[in-house]
Amino acid sequence: MNKFFRLEENQTNIKTELIAGFTTFLTMVYIVVVNPAILSNAGVPIDQVFMATIIAAVVGTLIMAFAANYPIAIAPGMGLNAYFVTEVIQQDVSYSVIFGAVFLAGILFVILSLTRLREILITAIPSSLKYGITSGIGLFIAFLGLRMSGIIVASETTLVTLGDLTTPSTALTVLGLIVTLILISRNVTGGLFIGMIITGIVAYFTGQLQIEAVASVPPAPVFWDIDIAGVVSNGLYTVIFAFLLVTIFDTTGTMVGVAEQAGFIRKDGSLPRARAALTADATATTVGAMFGTSPSSAYIESSSGVAAGGRTGLTTMVVAGLFILSMFFSPVVGAVSGVPAITAPVLIIVGCFMMEGLAKVNWGSFDDAFPAFITILIMPLTSSIATGIAFGFITYPLLKLVKGKGKEVHWILYVFAIIFILQMIFFPGH
Repeated sequence: MNKFFRLEENQTNIKTELIAGFTTFLTMVYIVVVNPAILSNAGVPIDQVFMATIIAAVVGTLIMAFAANYPIAIAPGMGLNAYFVTEVIQQDVSYSVIFGAVFLAGILFVILSLTRLREILITAIPSSLKYGITSGIGLFIAFLGLRMSGIIVASETTLVTLGDLTTPSTALTVLGLIVTLILISRNVTGGLFIGMIITGIVAYFTGQLQIEAVASVPPAPVFWDIDIAGVVSNGLYTVIFAFLLVTIFDTTGTMVGVAEQAGFIRKDGSLPRARAALTADATATTVGAMFGTSPSSAYIESSSGVAAGGRTGLTTMVVAGLFILSMFFSPVVGAVSGVPAITAPVLIIVGCFMMEGLAKVNWGSFDDAFPAFITILIMPLTSSIATGIAFGFITYPLLKLVKGKGKEVHWILYVFAIIFILQMIFFPGH
């Protein structure tokens, strides 16, 4: 094991890697509960999402461990799971159709990861749009958490308004949010997960959570609940593009960030074994769709394991092993997923984390600022990541052209802008 993972070369040891793996798992295990809770709103059975989430995480994380030897864990990403639900509802299609879109996006993702196209696409799209997309998704999932919990409710006069904070579920959400915020502010490892546990305990003793069993034999996974024909017949090509584009930005940015923290980035800015690392999340997305979950991504929570000393794939092998063990706790996950007050605080807080990039937008330059702003604004207001991306991709090259900076824009952006304009005119709602 020492030789296989090159522990001495990376100045680490088995004990440190084990601790780092447990630390990373503790900070990201919330996805095992939150993902089924979100996707169940689209009608996907909780047990199916539960197993698909774990399978995708294990596949992607093991590829990262053995092929890339990096301490970067993979699992279904936040934001795209919420987008999955809204697309099922807005397109008025079965969840199997949207799984088809995820699968096709995953196949394209794998192809891009095996070529230089992924790198070209990343460099072609300006930073302001990348940060705008990530921040818009942050607002999108935070708004979802507020709605799920009843903190924000519908209003005929103002569209949305403050809900009744005295109702048991909403009051528990507020309590859980405060507790989790305190834990994270105190830099407690696994603060999100521990906050869920504390909220769950309160929910149990107040009668809002009923648990019939703690552990059981893992549910049987569901394979190939996918309708690709429905993707074509409903013209959901923009949805495929949105899944693909956001996953590329999210996972690549996270991977580079964690790699920099661990000291893996070379002086020329390149990442050793990049192709193997980039293939891990793409494969996890494809496999996850086959079993029934939204796209996967590299997890920024991996930085907690790196901070604990993790430097090799042994860290991520431990994470994968712990995800496998979590398969035996489906009764608890199923019960918790049905209580929005336990999962809503996670959505709200993760939404905050995703706003970090706003500080890097050049707000002093209007032709950079407005495309980011409109992207951020449109996503939560339309409940559509794809629509937010479309507005950003249309306004960015337009403003650059009228500003006399048209040559600074990569030709790919002009192509995307034209495609989005045509799509909005002839295929609105897709």
